[in-house]
Amino acid sequence: MRELLEAVADGSLSPSAAEAQLRGYVTGEAGRFDAARKQRRGIPEAILAEGKSAPQVVALAETALETTGRALVTRADDRQVEALEASLEETFPDATLERRGSTVRVLAADYEPPSLEATVGIVTAGTVDGPVADEAEVVCADAGATIDRIDDIGVAALNRTLDQVDRLCEADVLIVAAGREGALPTVIAGLVDTPVIAVPVSSGYGHGGDGEAALAGLLQSCTVLSVVNIDAGFVAGAQATLIARAIDGARDDSRSN
Repeated sequence: MRELLEAVADGSLSPSAAEAQLRGYVTGEAGRFDAARKQRRGIPEAILAEGKSAPQVVALAETALETTGRALVTRADDRQVEALEASLEETFPDATLERRGSTVRVLAADYEPPSLEATVGIVTAGTVDGPVADEAEVVCADAGATIDRIDDIGVAALNRTLDQVDRLCEADVLIVAAGREGALPTVIAGLVDTPVIAVPVSSGYGHGGDGEAALAGLLQSCTVLSVVNIDAGFVAGAQATLIARAIDGARDDSRSN
């Protein structure tokens, strides 16, 4: 405790960082940031930008950088990203901002990214599924997994799927995003011995549109797979990360023995 107080007093540790070490979370005007989630759960907290103002997103992202060295922001729009970029130029000028679609990752200059000896295959049925897959990809890449991205292999032309079976089998875990009737994850899960996490996507129209038909079909899948909620790329990425981390740990144990 005394060391923390002395570090705050001499300026080598910010009050937010000290609070994070003491409580595990930091309280600010934009809410509470769970700085200890990675140690507790294995997955760092992400900041959902949807429904938040640009200043709130900026405040939470800066708190994340200050206490954990990185910030992951999902469902961010252009206005929020522009506000974050402008603020970082003043508060964290040496930070690196990476954007993929609506998902943003910011790394402090001294942050050391983790590394996992595990490959996550991320698959889309069509181009419209890309943004959801992007979110999952950033989460897995942030955890240090190797990513193998396979796009646009929907079952409307089944040969596109069959052409990729060998590659799909090489992944340690697969995330498969599909809208419409959600057939692709079921088909792939019947072809590989790899864990498959299915992500129904809110594409399609008419009866069962907005991902409802895909979700219902995947929940009734006759092949063994796991299903997350509609458009839940972050959840799929987090689940795949936990599996990848377990595989990495098993490989470490195997090498040790």
